[in-house]
Amino acid sequence: MGSASKQSKQTSGNPGNRQSQADRQADRKARIAELREAEKRRDRRNKIIAFTAAGVLLAGMIGAGAWIALDAKHTKDEKAKAAKAPITGVKTYDNLSRNHVETKVTYPQTPPVGGDHNPVWLNCMGDVYDKPVQNENAVHSMEHGAVWVTYSSKASAADIKTLSTKVKATPYSFMSPYPDEKGTVTLSAWGTQLVVDSASDPRVDQFFTKYVQGPQTQEPGASCSQGAMQ
Repeated sequence: MGSASKQSKQTSGNPGNRQSQADRQADRKARIAELREAEKRRDRRNKIIAFTAAGVLLAGMIGAGAWIALDAKHTKDEKAKAAKAPITGVKTYDNLSRNHVETKVTYPQTPPVGGDHNPVWLNCMGDVYDKPVQNENAVHSMEHGAVWVTYSSKASAADIKTLSTKVKATPYSFMSPYPDEKGTVTLSAWGTQLVVDSASDPRVDQFFTKYVQGPQTQEPGASCSQGAMQ
């Protein structure tokens, strides 16, 4: 009797147990499907964010590139405009000879702006000399398109420092003291000269812009290094 009752209980309990297990499996599958769907939604959302960010970045890069290009063009146009503008006080000299000589030359200008000169040019890649240099070598450098900055004892320490800084930052320029010149500071290029009283004179920058490798250059592209060092 007891055995029959026990068997009846076991029999009656099995269907319930099988149903409960099936429900758990169904719930597990549903949960997995839900997680996978959530992951897909998250992936789609991340892709949208990534594409949006990339689009914004690309637009920014395009905008920055366009601005840089426009700014470069504006700077180039401004330099071209400045190079064509006349500079008050500039004197020019024509018909200058260009013979190579190894003797001293008597020049009509002080400092000279051109004429016969030594076969070896003076280094002029932003070189600053603390002692006077040979005219004949310096004139050869100007033939290559260099601007020569000279100064007398009238120049202040501040003038010399300002000019030195500018020259050092400017290839095809060089600087040296010139005790015999009458002015304070003289800027010379081939056939061209300007005298100023101070390094702060705005015409200094104008002269550099116009005449460093400017239209007066007799030998465009010629070297300003590997020459004489004084």
